[in-house]
This record gives sequence, C-alpha cells and structure tokens, in this order.
Amino acid sequence: MKELRDLIARNRAGSGEAMPSVCSAHPDVIAASVLLAQEKGVPLLIEATSNQVNQFGGYTSMRPTDFIRFVRAICVQVGAPDQPLLFGGDHLGPQVWRSQPAEVAMRHARDLVDAYVRAGFTKIHLDCSEGCAGEPAQVSDEVSAARAAELAGICEAAAEDPSTLSYMYGTEVPPPGGARAEEGGQGIEPTTPESALATIAAHRRRFEALGLHDAWQRAVGLVVQPGLEFAPDHVHRFDPATPDRLSPVLQDMTYLSFEAHSTDYQAPAVYPELGRRHFAVLKVGPALTHAYRQAVYALDALSDWTGGAPDRPRLPAVMEGLMLAEPDNWSKHYGGSDAQLRLLRHFSYADRIRYYWTQTAAVEAVQRLMAGLGEARPPVMVLEQFFAPALLDRAERLATAVPDWRKALVYAHIQEVLAPYYFTPAGTAR
Repeated sequence: MKELRDLIARNRAGSGEAMPSVCSAHPDVIAASVLLAQEKGVPLLIEATSNQVNQFGGYTSMRPTDFIRFVRAICVQVGAPDQPLLFGGDHLGPQVWRSQPAEVAMRHARDLVDAYVRAGFTKIHLDCSEGCAGEPAQVSDEVSAARAAELAGICEAAAEDPSTLSYMYGTEVPPPGGARAEEGGQGIEPTTPESALATIAAHRRRFEALGLHDAWQRAVGLVVQPGLEFAPDHVHRFDPATPDRLSPVLQDMTYLSFEAHSTDYQAPAVYPELGRRHFAVLKVGPALTHAYRQAVYALDALSDWTGGAPDRPRLPAVMEGLMLAEPDNWSKHYGGSDAQLRLLRHFSYADRIRYYWTQTAAVEAVQRLMAGLGEARPPVMVLEQFFAPALLDRAERLATAVPDWRKALVYAHIQEVLAPYYFTPAGTAR
C-alpha cells in the first residue's frame, strides 16, 4: 500500500492529488477501469464492500480470495496482466449483520476482516458506525472506535506483513450505495470540525488502549461527509464555493487524509476541489454500473436498426421481469407510485439494478443482444443517434485493446464517468 501512502503524503504536502477507488464487482466495470488506469499509467484501487464479498460469499457469491482472483483474471483477459492493483475492503465491520445482536455481528465482523487481510487486501475501511439490534441507528464515537480498534487488532494478527496495511475509519460514514429513499429529500450536512476531531481522538484512544501503536500510525484516512450524496432520484451537488472548514482539522496530523464516499454523479470540477481539501481517496461505484446499464440499453435500442435477432426478448423487459420476481434488492430503497417505481428500477441513481446483472437470465440476455448486433460495426451516422460524440471518440481509441466494437462502446461509457477522477492538481484531465 506504499502507493496510497505516498499519494496521501503528496496530497498533504499540497499537491491536491487524489486516487479514485472503484467500488464494483461488475466484470465490465472492472475491465474498463483496468484499461483506463493502464492508459494513465497509475495503480488501480479496487474495493469490495462487505455485502458484495464476505466469508459467506456476499451477494456476488465471492469470498475475498475469489474476488482478488476474479480481478486478476480480468486484467489478463483485457491484455493488462501487469497492471498494478491495490485491493481495499469497504465498510468492513458489523454492518452486514446489524439486524443481529452486537456480539453476533461483531463475531462475524472479526471473521470478515481476518478473511480480507489473509486474502491480500491492504486498504481496510473499518466501519463500525451503525448500530446492531437494540442499539441506536448510529452508535457513539466511543463504541464505534472500540469496535474498530478490536477489528484492527484482528487485521494485524492476520497480516503476513502488517506494515502493508492502511486503515480508514470514521463514524459519519455515508451508507453504502448512497442515501436511502427516506433520506432523499433531506439536506446533506457536512461533517463538522468538532465531530471529526472527536472521532480521531476516540479512535486514537482505543487503538492505544489495545497496544496498537504501530497500527495507529497506519491509520491514514478519516471517512467524513464533505456535503455531497446521491439518492434514488436526486443528486445532492457539492458546492465548491462552500467554506473549507474540515481541512484545518488535519493541520497537525500530516499522516492523515480524508476519504469521500458517494462521490458518484458529481460535476468534474468537484473532484480536484475535494483533492485540494485533502480528500485523497474518492469512492465511486453505482455511477459506473449506471453507465454500464446506459450503454447496454443504448445498444438494445440500436438493435432496432441493425436487423439482428428481431424476436429476442428485449433487455429492459428481461431486467424488469427479474426485478419484479425478486424485489428484495430494490423494494426497501425505492418509493412512489407504480409508474415511479418502474422508472426507478431501471434508471435510479442508486442503481439497484446492478444486483441483477450476474443472474443467468440477465447474462444470457446481454449475450443475445451482443450476438444479434453482429461483429460489423454500423455506420457512424447510426451510432451517433445513440452515443454522444465523446463516447464514440473514446471507443475509437479503445479499438486496439478492444477490437469488439460493442464492448468498446460499453467500456467507453464507463470510462467517461471514471475519467474525471484522474485530474492534475490544476484540475485538467490527465
């Protein structure tokens, strides 16, 4: 994790640099991200969340070792076997099991972090901020810090070389995947300096109480809310004109940076401004699978003009059937009339449709779509009806690495979302 620590050191020295963290298990998102990082000549930070990947398999059916093997195999498939990778674990703690009593949830959390570290994950986000059964929705700094320190101790014992680990922590942690439906209309309040300082102090006390002095020196990131978020049907835009009240918190802590979650869907100018404010890690996930969905739906619409497999089930109809048959992944997150729910299922910023792309029926529907489009690329005048000029340009640049024009368009869609995260300190794209 030297690359991350070096970047944080440069950021704290005033460079304003930041590293995007791709938080996704979708193979096309990972492939597009690998190729973009290769183009930029930088390491790629890939994170798995505790509900995606855990010791029981998570919703991807992958354990931590499976996920690392999965990502490395994709690097080989896209011709980038030597691409430098950093692996991070996101929201590691009792969060997945918070409906159970704390002692049960924490037992699972201990096994979770042990599995992540033994698999080779080195960036560890310790998230113990949410309450378990019978506890408040958000526990106190002291409770969260005590649990985080306990899990850090497990990580230290599990690591072959503990010096490779870097810890992120925090109590005002935006929930995985953006705000929930009931929170969508509320204003997003940035973390206060007082709260940030209290969180740092509580974690330091708890780490040191357990004798984790070396581990505390590797606690390099504090997850705070900078004042941005997305909900199912709304993006709360970050205003760069707002006063920077958080940076002074770090004035005497040169080893520490901030980490921002839910940075999806923000304007490109936001990312260098966050970097200037010492947010050295910028998480992005749902916006990337949202871009994937846009691309394959555009290809589905394009198929009307190519004459390929006219009788196949249309992709949106297949996905609608899957989501209606198994509503658990979206029903608790979306609200509204039947018509509104239909739109949210497909187009929501929360992108709960991402939970369905790995199902057999969805995979086969995408394969049928691609096969029906054929290997011969339609004329540009036709593609222009469904894809913006910037996307077509990027797909053209990808043609050498990705000769399949269909895949190139999908990857280009994803890369257009991720590219603004690679900025120079002045804010121009690399």
